[in-house]
Amino acid sequence: MSNREVVVLSVGGVRFITRASTLQQFPESRLARMLNDDDREFKLVNGEFFVDRDGALFSYIMDFLRTLQVSLPTDFSDYQRLQREAEFYGLYPLADLLSQEHLLKPRLEILEVRFSLQEMQAFFRIFGSCSTTVEALAEQITVFTGQQSGQSWNSPFPSQKTLVPLPLERPSHHDMVFQCGAGDQFLARYVSIKPDNRKLINGTNVLGLLFDTLLKDGFRLISTRTISSEEKVECYSFERMKRAAGLPVTLNQTPGSSGVAQAKRSQVQKGK
Repeated sequence: MSNREVVVLSVGGVRFITRASTLQQFPESRLARMLNDDDREFKLVNGEFFVDRDGALFSYIMDFLRTLQVSLPTDFSDYQRLQREAEFYGLYPLADLLSQEHLLKPRLEILEVRFSLQEMQAFFRIFGSCSTTVEALAEQITVFTGQQSGQSWNSPFPSQKTLVPLPLERPSHHDMVFQCGAGDQFLARYVSIKPDNRKLINGTNVLGLLFDTLLKDGFRLISTRTISSEEKVECYSFERMKRAAGLPVTLNQTPGSSGVAQAKRSQVQKGK
């Protein structure tokens, strides 16, 4: 490859190697003009372009040029500084998006699990602030019904008889209801939560598996309280920070043009 196809930059002492075509994604930017020696801010030293700017923030600039998306870590907080860097490099679509912090900041999700144990049956109700998270969890949970065949409450696995899957009760997009345990006429309900293949009848075991599933998905338990001591209803609250989806921009935008409108459309299309 020729020297023009590979470009080496030293930004604040941090070295970056990339393709010339990556830096030319936005032809009006200073990075694109740099390749034509049209900007004195960028010094060519020993075959490397030296830039006296923040090298750590430039890694996000490079990620944007490579993916044409703004996707930042959940703990990122330097929106204004990164916006100034984007403006310095003449990447105005990126600067426009960074000015809309509410589109890029991670969101706090709350999930509440209500658990009631009544004789040989356990009842679950799950509420979530994010409907897409509740929908994804509902796809993982399956309730099966079938003859118990004399098995006890503590029996961990169902008999070999055929079990029939039941649809989960969905009062709204933000919650779901299901139950497990032994009912009347030797009918039993078992719960399976993917990727675990077991079918559990014991409500305490199902609750433990549900906790494991939520913790592995990034949630953390923040509180436990008793809602009704008479009905033995316990409430477990979880939370997690959900990273904002990457927001795309279009190419061939002129300096000062806004990528905010497209970003907002993209955010709406992704749902709540």
